[in-house]
Amino acid sequence: MTIRVLLADDHAAIRSGLAMILDGAPDIEVIAEAADGAAAVRKATALKPDVVLMDVRMPEMDGIAATRELVGAGVCPVLVLTTFDMDSYVYGALRAGASGFLLKSVDAPRLTESVRVVAAGDAVIEPSVTRRLIRAFAENEPRTPPPELEQLTDRERDVLVCVGEGLSNQQIARRLGIGEATVKTHVSRVLTKLDLRSRVQAAVLAQEVGLT
Repeated sequence: MTIRVLLADDHAAIRSGLAMILDGAPDIEVIAEAADGAAAVRKATALKPDVVLMDVRMPEMDGIAATRELVGAGVCPVLVLTTFDMDSYVYGALRAGASGFLLKSVDAPRLTESVRVVAAGDAVIEPSVTRRLIRAFAENEPRTPPPELEQLTDRERDVLVCVGEGLSNQQIARRLGIGEATVKTHVSRVLTKLDLRSRVQAAVLAQEVGLT
């Protein structure tokens, strides 16, 4: 199955370079481009791509706001790609419901693989960003667990812990001895019960409440 991607970046040269990399993969097709966040929202809503590759700094509507709108409406997952790794952008993207966060210095193989991972329902975060997030959580006192956690079954709680550790669906399946399809079902139910928009938000919550 071909993964359909929409590129959103205000620099035409960057869009062309990304399109060349992604279209060079046998299972990925760039179906549209957008030069600002508002256009990205309009085109993604109309075309329903499998993944939007979203820049952060854009005119009209920035990538964080566009991500929040797309994910909140359940249009498609968003992989944020930027030259900046400032905490405000990282946290903004994750709180907006982004399924991944990569720097534009990422190499072609990792970029294409990240698109595949996000299209499959998993999450991707740049390793350097992950380390910073872990340090940030380690420096803070765990937040009070939300009451919605009590709604989770034991198995769903196990899955949430694994998500908080950054494990993929395949890794969770191996650890818990269940099928990947079952993992996806559990993750979906966890997100619904906790009123979260992405598994990255679930991972952040698991870290914040000290489940991992």
